[in-house]
Amino acid sequence: MPRPTLRCLAAAATFAAAAAAHAQAEDTMVRAILSDISAQRIEQRIRTLVAFETRHTQSETVSDTRGIGAARRWIERELRECSRATGGALQVQMRSHVEPAGRRLSQPTEIVNVVATLPGASAAAGRERVLVVSGHYDSRNTDVNDAAGIAPGANDDASGTAVVMELACAMAKHRFDATLVFMAVAGEEQGLLGAAQMARDARRDGVGIEAMITNDIVGSPRGDFGQHDPKRLRLFADGFDPLLRMLVASQGNAAPSEEEARRMASARETLQALALAGGGEDLPTHQLGRHLKAAGERYLPGFQVQLIQRRDRYLRGGDHLPFLERGYAAVRFTEPFENFRHQHQNVRVENGVAYGDLPEHVDMAYVADVTRVNAAGLATLALAPPPPRNVKLDATELTNSSTLQWDVDPAVAGYRIVWRATDSATWQQSREVGRVGRATLDDISKDNVIFGVMAVSARGHASLAAYPLPLVRR
Repeated sequence: MPRPTLRCLAAAATFAAAAAAHAQAEDTMVRAILSDISAQRIEQRIRTLVAFETRHTQSETVSDTRGIGAARRWIERELRECSRATGGALQVQMRSHVEPAGRRLSQPTEIVNVVATLPGASAAAGRERVLVVSGHYDSRNTDVNDAAGIAPGANDDASGTAVVMELACAMAKHRFDATLVFMAVAGEEQGLLGAAQMARDARRDGVGIEAMITNDIVGSPRGDFGQHDPKRLRLFADGFDPLLRMLVASQGNAAPSEEEARRMASARETLQALALAGGGEDLPTHQLGRHLKAAGERYLPGFQVQLIQRRDRYLRGGDHLPFLERGYAAVRFTEPFENFRHQHQNVRVENGVAYGDLPEHVDMAYVADVTRVNAAGLATLALAPPPPRNVKLDATELTNSSTLQWDVDPAVAGYRIVWRATDSATWQQSREVGRVGRATLDDISKDNVIFGVMAVSARGHASLAAYPLPLVRR
């Protein structure tokens, strides 16, 4: 393909101006969602979940006022009410399976996830473009196997569950190109059981999950040494490490299933290609992290989304991991500090120090801001096209310029090339190139920067960046 002509560049400039104007106009929809988010509703939901006394995965299921059964039925009712209020926009269902007895389960136990789906407008959205956001509604105290004792779980993770419920109810009033799935999952404290089943089902059914976000322990900006930062939220995003772990773990499996063998082969191929091309920090999970940081900080000025290139906190994990380990882009939001006196503790007072995960240790305004960060990232991504396919960086001859190419999608209005210094975690520069499938940057050397290509909608919403693999002479 030829390089863009002056006419092409002029068209690109016109597109860039139009895209900027549409993006500004479209801001009103995203702003409306953010404005609709209520700290009061979030507090009410957190307190209601706490009032069930315990939501331990093996707690009672028959009572209407206590235990995990009462909690999940209440979550379902709330989501159905939000669906009713929006003309049936949300498809709400209970998805259950029985988990066998194990180290953290004394007997076979039904695990029930409450799932609300907002179908996308795109014909392919239901299978090819799905965005998932989750929080876990189960709770625990000091003894992970104590199914009867008080386990309020206000921050871990009624806060994340309230985020998901508020997102579902606010976003159901609008329509998006991609399908949005809002999940309140169970069994997290017993080993990520509910999320793992959802990830297995998605991979088995060939669901194209473009992004998965879990919100876990997002209720307080205060640390156990008195730190206080209500304008910061940690975002754990690393796709390379989980794939490596998955491959290493698979080496011990004598006879992997057919699905597992395919997954391993795909992961091995992905890792090898990216490693050879220097793309270890540019898997879809990394691109999702960059998108969420940029969108959150754009819509909440002064708020910092701290991007951390780890799959989770040190040697710990959450409900995004089963998705990561099946090749999906998945990240975790969590508060800037963790106060362990209010996490996995029996409720008590010792030497004048209060222990236990109670609502008085949750900052409801902060949880509302966390919800807005989620909403900004999800809404802007759900309104954007899918990432470009078959993106290549031309290395067929020696040159100081940089030529990239990709497949043109007829439904896309234009494309944006982004780049950053090799020691930068986020995109630093961009250039609109119009609706072309190949563009050359004469003033940027591929030796010095890392590139990505985004697809842009007519309204100015950009996809996740796609990392270019090298195009070499055969």
